[in-house]
Order: sequence, then C-alpha cells, then structure tokens
Amino acid sequence: MSYSLATLWYERQRYLPGVLAVAFSALLIALQCGLLLGLFSITSIPIDNNSAEVWMGAPGVLSVDLGRPIRESYTARMAANPEIERCESYVQGFAYWTKRDGATELCLVIGSRLSDDSLGAINRLTPTLRDRLSEPGTIVIDRSDQERMGVRYLGDTAEVSGLRVRVVGFTDGLKSLAGPYVFCSIATARPLLRLSQDQVTYVLGKCKNPKDAAVVAKRLKRDYRNISAFTAEDFSYHSRKHWLLKTKAGIALGYAAALGLLVGAVVTSQTLYAATAASLREFAVLRALGIPRWRMALLVINQAFWVGIIGVSLAVPAVYGLAALADRLTVQILLPWWLQAAAAGVTLVMALGSGLLALRSLREVEPATLLR
Repeated sequence: MSYSLATLWYERQRYLPGVLAVAFSALLIALQCGLLLGLFSITSIPIDNNSAEVWMGAPGVLSVDLGRPIRESYTARMAANPEIERCESYVQGFAYWTKRDGATELCLVIGSRLSDDSLGAINRLTPTLRDRLSEPGTIVIDRSDQERMGVRYLGDTAEVSGLRVRVVGFTDGLKSLAGPYVFCSIATARPLLRLSQDQVTYVLGKCKNPKDAAVVAKRLKRDYRNISAFTAEDFSYHSRKHWLLKTKAGIALGYAAALGLLVGAVVTSQTLYAATAASLREFAVLRALGIPRWRMALLVINQAFWVGIIGVSLAVPAVYGLAALADRLTVQILLPWWLQAAAAGVTLVMALGSGLLALRSLREVEPATLLR
C-alpha cells in the first residue's frame, strides 16, 4: 500500500488526469442527486414545516397538493383514537391569482388554524403574521414570489378566485414548485377554494407519543375505506415520489450523473492503463526477480483505489462550496450523509473497475522486454 502511494506521488503528473476525472464524477453525482432532493423537497413544504404527525384526507391522495375535499365531521374519526392528543382541520387547494394587470397565476392556497399550538400553520408564520391573518381576506406570501405575483409592497391587493385579498406579510424560504404558496386562515381559505363550511382538505392529528403515529395511520386506513391516512414522514415521501415520477426530472438528472460517471471511468481507465504501460520495464524487472503477476496486478488495483480516495477527497469540499453558492442563488441542494456516502461508494467502485480494465497492459510484461 505504501509503495502504491509512493508511486502515485512520484508520478503525480501522470496520474493527475485520473484523480481529476474521479473528483469530477463524485462532484457531478453528489450535486445532481442533491439538486434532485432539494427540488422535490419543495413539494412537501406544507408537511415538513408544521407539527402535525398524522394526515388524513380523501382516498387515493398521491401528493399533499392534490388533496380533495372531505367532510369536516371526519375529524371525529381521528379524535376517536386513544393515541391522539388533539386534531384539527386543514384546508388546501389550487386557485387562480389575478394580478392588477389582469394576468393570472396558479397558486396554492393553504388555510390553517392560527393559534400558537396550531398543527397546520407553517412554522415560519410568526405570531405577528398569525395575528394579522386573523382578519378576513388577509394573506401572506413568500418574499421570493413577490415579482411573480405582481406584489410590490406590504398591503397590496389582488384577487384569488375573483375575491379580493390583501397581503399583510411575507415569509422567507418557502418557494414552491407547482404554484406560489398563499397562507391564510381557514375562514379566508374556504371561499377562495369554493369550499362549503363543512368541507376540509385534511384532518391533522398529533399523538401523545410521536411513535404512535404509524399505528394511528394504519388503523384509520383499516377501519375506513373512504379516506387515506399517512404519518407525516410517509406523506412527505409519497409527495416527493409522485412529483419525481410525474415530471421525469429524476431520469434526466440521473442520465447526466451517469454520463459524468462514464466519462470519469473512461478517463481514469485510460490514465491507469497509460501509467501502467509506461512502467512496463519496471514491471519486467519485478517479473525477472520472481514477483508473481498477481502481486503486480494488486499494485495496479491499489493505485486505482488511492486515485479514487484522493479524487473523492478533492470532490467533498468542492461539493459543499458549490452547494453554498447555489444557496445564495436561492437554489436548494440537499446533501444528506447517505447521499455523500453513496456518491463516494459509486465513484470508488468506478475507480476500482478502471483499475481492473488497466490490467490488460500487464499481459505484455515479460523479462524479455528488458533485452529489447
């Protein structure tokens, strides 16, 4: 192992293209997958940013933004479970936002209770914003959507579903994927979504013990065929999965990552092959000294391993740097530990595979080479 490192250092200019190719592959895989996770985490913002632990809605719900009206009396079904501490109604749906110039924009209206212990209110709604939203016809939008929705100042008015609303505040960091989020009270949301007073979109529940959420969701699905029920974690996953499969964005980003991996594999393989071929006389000396061919093959594999390790080590800080830059540009890139481990693992396997391909140059190693 130490001999492999010494060789890499002594011939560093020769192995540099392979190291950079590995680093590029690891960088591209991590960034592409992190971008994909960041993109679709937007779809589950209403789930991930409140304190609800169980979600109950219409049957066959595929994503949180595709909920359909159910009766508010279904709240009793949730409350009947002994594990539930409290539950409440939640209203959500798409509507058309009309700007002052007459242009329209699809938006996602979210109505929830506004008390301090509300389960459905987004955690970025400060007490001040919640107090303002208690007035009928008032809404809050995200600051990043101001231009898109034609809102310039606090207090501007617009129309949603033909009804006038007034902007009383802004949130930060809640940019949406399908349509801008419009936060308001349940009383304001129902007319905007054309819902009657006995209709809601979801019933939210909080358990006395958070670990009981899965038990409650399973029981609700078993006892009632005309509803769907999820834990918050499962619903978040299903929402992201739906958008991933619906938009096919995962295929496009995966194709780009696979292309980067292929390029890295080819460059690394050719680099190791060329480095091994350039050292044929040295390998011939080792062969003449009685070193078995498998030991020389192991040396090449060790070199491929260290090329992979060094390349991944270079990629890690670059990934975090580019992710921080993307964050400044309001592009979210998520880099959980398992994603980084997977990217590093795939890249190392690629490097080792390149080393195996480079072994073909060892076929020409014979002591007679020294006589030429």
